[in-house]
Amino acid sequence: MDLGLQGKVALVAAASKGLGRAVADELAAEGAALVLCARNADDLRAACAAIEAAAGVPVLGVPADLAEPGAAAMVAEAGLIRFGRIDVLVTNAGGPPAGTFEHLTPAMWEAATRLLLTSAVELARAVLPGMKAQGWGRILNITSISAKQPVDNLLLSNSLRAAVTGMARTLANEVAPFGITVNNILPGYTRTARVETLARAIAASEGIEPADAQARWEAQIPMGRLGEPREFAALAAFLCSARASYITGTSIPVDGGWVKGLL
Repeated sequence: MDLGLQGKVALVAAASKGLGRAVADELAAEGAALVLCARNADDLRAACAAIEAAAGVPVLGVPADLAEPGAAAMVAEAGLIRFGRIDVLVTNAGGPPAGTFEHLTPAMWEAATRLLLTSAVELARAVLPGMKAQGWGRILNITSISAKQPVDNLLLSNSLRAAVTGMARTLANEVAPFGITVNNILPGYTRTARVETLARAIAASEGIEPADAQARWEAQIPMGRLGEPREFAALAAFLCSARASYITGTSIPVDGGWVKGLL
């Protein structure tokens, strides 16, 4: 299937590893030029070089912490200077710390809000004028299954991923007349460093092995295993494509059946 991404320009946040990197790989394989950002400059440089070598597309890496004021605009501006436009935006951010309500400080709430919600809002704000002017655009927010079914001990993620979902659903209606779609993709338990970190945290708190924590998740997943980043990225690439032109305002889990809700 030709996704119509050849020659498009995609900005992918937090793309040096994990799900962001998998999405960047998939978009590059479809012929899209990339603007990638991540906090660790060395990891980002390595990812850009590897993607360019594998896919033969131009890749611009912009080291940035999107939780910092002005960082999102800076990344988008660098992409516009290099490529002249941004057709696709994939917002993404690492998960905030686990914890229950009584253990989360005001500073932790503020930091998580900047990381998850404010970064998505500012990235969208930076790219929307160009998308509106050209009459075409794709915005895809990587959130979490916690936006549909809260996960125990992940209060910050449960709260703020839901906030991104509400923002995106409203924005989708506002920009639809301009040929722009806005969707959310919700990863479940996927084999990434973030999930490994959560497994270690659970193991430490409960006095078990990380493998036991992972086995517990696998037992809750009808498919009986963790997802692979490339499986997640396949749907992400489709939602960013020309073929997905009539899909907007949706939140789609990629979770092996973990979410129990009907919708």
